[in-house]
Amino acid sequence: MSTSDRLIEATRELLWERGYVGTSPKAIQQHAGAGQGSMYHHFTGKPDLALAAIHRTAQELRATAGRVLDTPGSAYERISGYLLRERDVLRGCPVGRLTMDPEVIANDELRAPVDETITWLRDRLAAIIQEGLDNGEFTPSLEPDDIAATVVATVQGGYVLARASGSTDAFDAAARGLLALLAPRTEAA
Repeated sequence: MSTSDRLIEATRELLWERGYVGTSPKAIQQHAGAGQGSMYHHFTGKPDLALAAIHRTAQELRATAGRVLDTPGSAYERISGYLLRERDVLRGCPVGRLTMDPEVIANDELRAPVDETITWLRDRLAAIIQEGLDNGEFTPSLEPDDIAATVVATVQGGYVLARASGSTDAFDAAARGLLALLAPRTEAA
């Protein structure tokens, strides 16, 4: 792995663990096994490096979600697959965590990839829900954008509940509850 990649990966890890404010250039250098000169050779400073790390994290989240959401199956099955996929629940979401960081939110450049990723996810989920509506899978009164926002909020809120309790049970319960509400309608006999 190149020095710049080691620096980006170290920053990604530290941003997830500590947030932007808690991630110092020195900690990044130590975690990456790189010197100060190497860091400033590849990046103009912490904001530039953080931006590269946030972009990479956002790309990875999109790829991971896309692999689940773009599989064959009904809309319900794909949403279920997304909600129930394996994830490190107690660590939280590496992108969602950044929304709680005042330095990231105050910086338009750092916030942009976070917002773009959440918007991408909501749009992708809304399209799948619309497919389910078009196929008669869901109750016709569902609003795709509202349900997509609910799915994202359930995942992000599930992380918060799980971290607060120290158990994945709260996340799992939130996912099961939402899936019960979205369960495909069945025709009365």
